Amino acid sequence: MRPPLPPFTEETARAKVQAAEDAWNTRDPERVAAAYTVDSIWRNRDEIFTGRDAIVRFLTRKWARENGYALRKELWAYAGDRISVRFQYEWHDDEGRWWRSYGNEQWEFAADGLMRRREASINDIAIAESDRFIRGPRPAAEHGRPLPIP
Repeated sequence: MRPPLPPFTEETARAKVQAAEDAWNTRDPERVAAAYTVDSIWRNRDEIFTGRDAIVRFLTRKWARENGYALRKELWAYAGDRISVRFQYEWHDDEGRWWRSYGNEQWEFAADGLMRRREASINDIAIAESDRFIRGPRPAAEHGRPLPIP
């Protein structure tokens, strides 16, 4: 079991989104993958894959390339066993160039609270380091605060 469980209320959907943000900000592929069913289906940008092992491999590659990764997620909508999320994250490449990635995710959960499907659409925009506003995990006092609109 991975509470909160569906069907989601606004409160439990927000808790699920915050838990995901907190886990992803650890940049620990095993910890993140544990929130998904063993046969979870993912679409991330132009990649489609299935299963926890594939998730761990994907996240390991991702965080080897996206240095200084820091993420914010925001609840967009929820119904039954589904949650839609808007997110932004910042990172720099090996040459020191900074990027902000904007995206949307659609999540579908199994009855035990594990995510069985994740679909993500993401765009990257080059930014100056001085334009950064995401500088690590969100302090607890800022949980639930809306993301800026670029």
